[in-house]
Amino acid sequence: MNTEGNRPGSLLMLASSMLIFGTIGIFRRYIPLPSGLLAFSRGAIGAVFLGLYLKCRGAWRQKQKAGSGEGSEGGECGEGAGSRGGRKNLQLLQRKAPAGTMLLLILSGALIGVNWILLFEAYNYTTVATATLCYYMEPTIVILLSPLFFGERLTAKKLICALLAVLGMFLVSGAAGQGFPQGNALLGILYGLGAAVLYAAVVIMNKCIRNVDPYLKTILQLASASVCITPYLAVTGQFSHVQLDRFSLLMLLIVGLVHTGIAYTLYFGSTDGLKAQTIALFSYIDPVSALFFSMLFLHEPMSAAGLAGAALILGAAFAAER
Repeated sequence: MNTEGNRPGSLLMLASSMLIFGTIGIFRRYIPLPSGLLAFSRGAIGAVFLGLYLKCRGAWRQKQKAGSGEGSEGGECGEGAGSRGGRKNLQLLQRKAPAGTMLLLILSGALIGVNWILLFEAYNYTTVATATLCYYMEPTIVILLSPLFFGERLTAKKLICALLAVLGMFLVSGAAGQGFPQGNALLGILYGLGAAVLYAAVVIMNKCIRNVDPYLKTILQLASASVCITPYLAVTGQFSHVQLDRFSLLMLLIVGLVHTGIAYTLYFGSTDGLKAQTIALFSYIDPVSALFFSMLFLHEPMSAAGLAGAALILGAAFAAER
């Protein structure tokens, strides 16, 4: 990762990926599929897209090396291996990664699948803005769990930030002005917070997965997400709910190709040209744009207390990371 300066092209790629992520809640509203089936489709389409990208990237680099007279042997795990197909990539990963790393990749992929199901359900039961802010409690959860998993000291600053984020969540829920949320609103908030807990678990696991090409890691996690939730889909009979018109099918393909494949490609393609603090700062484009787009396109209302809560959640997460 670059620590010297930020490349303008990398900044544009990162900002684009965050804006794409920020619109997924809107597209979910137009896909009449159960959340489990949508999560399965997103993981499968995204994994195939990234696999094809990795293969094309490896073939292009091999061609560049051949044209410059360089040897074609060696290279990192997603470069030379990419031109030999997905099987070769996995073989290379198995040789370089211990069994524990492979297990973490598969387990984290399974959690990603369930995390998506909960997030998509949150979009169904509450506003996109509220679901997104619940989901963005993840940095606060990671902060609180870091002393347990990484032995990091919970400083007074981080503790205050965590408390402010919890206060922000209280304001976003509407409990401050309308009483404790009931019915679908409460269910949506619980789904969103559940997704945040699982996302925090994935973040913690990813900190333990080292020396694995980020594209290859993501492919395996996306594929694992789809495979691991397949038994759940079979038991609940969700495969029988595939009834899509052309517009809904287009929305599904956009979520799989654009919000997963292209967005992850832009994100990982940008990180080598950016400082770590810049990446952390730009990540806030995702929730902020989600709030803006939900009000603009879905006309979802947000009270003054809700906006104050959003500022507390995002500001506390930013201050803690700084």
